[in-house]
Amino acid sequence: MSDHRIKPSCFIIMPFGIKKDASGNVFDFDEIYKSLIQPAVEAADMQAVRADEENASGIIHKPMYERLILSDYAIADLTSANANVFYELGVRHSVKPYTTISLFASGSVLPFDVNFLRGMPYAYNSEKKLTNIEGDISALKEKLIAAKKDKKTDSPLYQLVDGIHFQNSVAHEKTDIFRDKVVYDDTLKKQLLLIRSGEKSNSDKLPQLYSLIESNKPIENLEAGVLIDIMLTFRSLEEYENMIGFIKLLPLHVQQTIMVREQWAFALNRLATKECRAEAIEILEQLINSQSAGSETYGILGRVYKDMFHEALENKKEMVANAFLDKALEIYMKGVYADWRDAYPGVNALTLLELKGETEKIKRLAPVIEFSVERKMERMKPDYWDYASLMEIAIIENNAAKASSVLNKIMTTPYENWMLNTTINNLTLIATYRKKREQDPSQVNEFINHLSAITK
Repeated sequence: MSDHRIKPSCFIIMPFGIKKDASGNVFDFDEIYKSLIQPAVEAADMQAVRADEENASGIIHKPMYERLILSDYAIADLTSANANVFYELGVRHSVKPYTTISLFASGSVLPFDVNFLRGMPYAYNSEKKLTNIEGDISALKEKLIAAKKDKKTDSPLYQLVDGIHFQNSVAHEKTDIFRDKVVYDDTLKKQLLLIRSGEKSNSDKLPQLYSLIESNKPIENLEAGVLIDIMLTFRSLEEYENMIGFIKLLPLHVQQTIMVREQWAFALNRLATKECRAEAIEILEQLINSQSAGSETYGILGRVYKDMFHEALENKKEMVANAFLDKALEIYMKGVYADWRDAYPGVNALTLLELKGETEKIKRLAPVIEFSVERKMERMKPDYWDYASLMEIAIIENNAAKASSVLNKIMTTPYENWMLNTTINNLTLIATYRKKREQDPSQVNEFINHLSAITK
C-alpha cells in the first residue's frame, strides 16, 4: 500500500555533477546524492528535495531562498568547498537555529575546521566511489532522526551570539497572512481550507479536522507551516480549548515561536476565565520582557485588558472598568509605537480614546492609522481587517458616508464569525459610551445591525 503521509522536507545543499576540490580530488556529487544522501533521508522518514529537482538554473533565486528558510531540515555537503554551498549554509544558519546537518568526504580539503559544525565525514576514494555506503547511510539517518527528536541548536550564530531570537514568522504582517506566505503541501492546504469554508456547523467541522490530524500522524513529521495552519483552523472554528490542546502537543521548536505563543495567549483569553486570562497575560509579558514582542504581542495583550474592562463594565464595577480601560489603552499605544505599520493596535487605541472622549488625541492618531491600513492594502490583497479598520475609523470620525462605502466591501470579503463579532463588540462600546455622553448613537447602531445580519 502506498504511503500518502506528508513527510517533512529535507533540503539538500550541495554541488551538482562531477567537481574537483583545491587539491584536484574528483567527486561525483550526483552519485553521492543518489547513493548516500537520498537513501538516508528517506530512511529517516523525510522527503529529500534537491535544487535541480526544483528546476534550478545554477543561480540562487527565490525558490532556493524559500526552501533554505522554510524547509524543516537541511543537509549541506561541504566537500570541494563550493562557494554557493557555503553561502547557502550561511543563509540557513542565520534563519534556523537547528535541524541543519553538515557532511563532507573524508580527506577532502576544506577552507576551515568544521569540528564546530559537528560535520559528519563519509568514506570516499580516489576512484569516485563511496566505500562505506551502508555505514554512512545509517550514520546520516541517525543524525536526521536525532535532529527530529531533539532540535538541538546547530547554528553557530544562535550558539555564540546572545540576544538572537528565532521567530519563524513573516515580518511586518499579521498572523492571519502567515498561511499565504509559507510553502508546504498543497493538498493539505486545500483540505484545511475546505474544513474552514464548508457549510457545516463548527461542531461538525471539528471531527473533520481531528480526522485530518490523525491521518497525518506523527505530527512532528509535519512541516511548521502545516502545524500553524491547523492551529489557525482551530481558531477559525472558535474551538479555543481544542486549539490550546493542539498547541500543547506541538514540537517545542514550533510551540516556542513568538507567533504560536501569541496565539496561545489569544485562545486563553477567549476562554474568558480569570485563570486563563492570568495565564495569557503571563505568556505575553514574558515575550515583552524577553524583548521578543512586536506590535501583535501588544495588540493581543491590549485585547486581554480590553475584555477585562468590558467584563467589569457589564458587572457595573465602574472604577475597575476605568482602570482596565486605561491599561488597555496604554498597551495598545505601545503596540502603535512598536510598529505603526500594524494597524490593529492603533484602531483599538482609537476606539478606547473614543470611549474616553479624547477628541484631540483621536484627530492626531486617526490619520496615521488610516495611512497604515491604506499602505498595507497597496502592498497586498485587502482582507477583512483592512476594511473593518477603515470602517471603524470612519465611524469614530463621524464620516457615515465613508463608513457605508467600506461596509459594502466588507460584505464581499472573506471573514470568520469571530472577526465580525470583534467589530460588533467595538461598535457596541462606541454606541454605549456615546449614549452616556448624550450623543446620538443611532448611526453606530445601524452599522451594528448590518454586521449582525451577515453573521453566519
